[in-house]
Amino acid sequence: MGLVFWLTFGVIGAALQGFMENGIAAVIASADAGLKAFGTNDVVRSLAVDGVLTGVGSVLTFLPIIVVLFLFLSILEDSGYMARVAFVMDKVLRRFGLSGRSFVPMLVGFGCTVPAIMSTRTLPSEHDRKMTVMLTPFMSCSAKLPVYGLLCGAFFPQATVPAMVSLYLIGIAVGCIAALVLNRTAFKGDPVPFIMELPNYRLPSVKTTVMLAWDKAKDFITKAFTIIFAATVVIWFLQTFDIRFNVVADQSQSLLAGLGSIIAPLLAPLGFGDWRASTALVTGLIAKESVISTLTVLLGATSPAALSTMFSPFTAYVFLVFTLLYPPCVAAIGAVKGELGARYAVAVFAFQVTVAWIVAFLVHGVGVLIGL
Repeated sequence: MGLVFWLTFGVIGAALQGFMENGIAAVIASADAGLKAFGTNDVVRSLAVDGVLTGVGSVLTFLPIIVVLFLFLSILEDSGYMARVAFVMDKVLRRFGLSGRSFVPMLVGFGCTVPAIMSTRTLPSEHDRKMTVMLTPFMSCSAKLPVYGLLCGAFFPQATVPAMVSLYLIGIAVGCIAALVLNRTAFKGDPVPFIMELPNYRLPSVKTTVMLAWDKAKDFITKAFTIIFAATVVIWFLQTFDIRFNVVADQSQSLLAGLGSIIAPLLAPLGFGDWRASTALVTGLIAKESVISTLTVLLGATSPAALSTMFSPFTAYVFLVFTLLYPPCVAAIGAVKGELGARYAVAVFAFQVTVAWIVAFLVHGVGVLIGL
């Protein structure tokens, strides 16, 4: 599994994603230049380029990773390996109300939450499937790494790696605690008995693995594409216009800033009640990388000096804890809706917000008590 993740997120998938990003950037730049040359209204051009094309592109850049990851997982599944992984992990996960089959989706969640949630459809028990969907977003996806890298590098230059590792450990610990709570409340009952026939090892079928990977890629495009598209257009609208629907020159006067100002008091007990921080968290619901781009726009730069006008090292860490645990991107929420329905999508969102706020509040409270 380590080799699969290294090849997917560090070698093959990352390289293909780089090509896709360059291609999409070239298309966006060409479209922007074409609309400028045609004399298109600036607002319409911004909608087309910053809203539609950028939103679509943000989804398509994930497609190579999705395809490569599911291709490898399909190979492992068809070879008979995944059944043995589930068997080995069953005893550990059963203590938290899950069966061994839940291990693979949660492991995939460290790469990307969307395919992780989609892969829960292989779980035979509704109890295990719903529990796994609720818990997988606590596994820190790779999209959060740029946020970790930015703030840890700015505020903890001498301890960047330990700070980042601590976030992953917090995510795992919170996931375990949440599993125990959910298993005794909303999802009472024991996981189904782990009875399965271990298939013989065999060479995977090329046709089977390709078809499985294609089905997952098609599901990703059809289910996540429209949600990202709509959400990006909404965010574009909110950051472009003020309450009188005039185009703003200063984003602090935009509807998005107003929304951030409404949310900011709710985050004040966590130590970062600045509207810019709350706005970055709102845009981060589209894609976690948007947290960085939003801070860059609102602060003018992401240098340590600029970031220090918003955060202290301690409040920056609390912000990272909240970013770790609050709801994943809208594509992931869309995947939950596609797998379990709108009610569970709302439940996952509310559960993640509540847990993130409580944990960040506790971290902030402990820090204040010890004088940080």
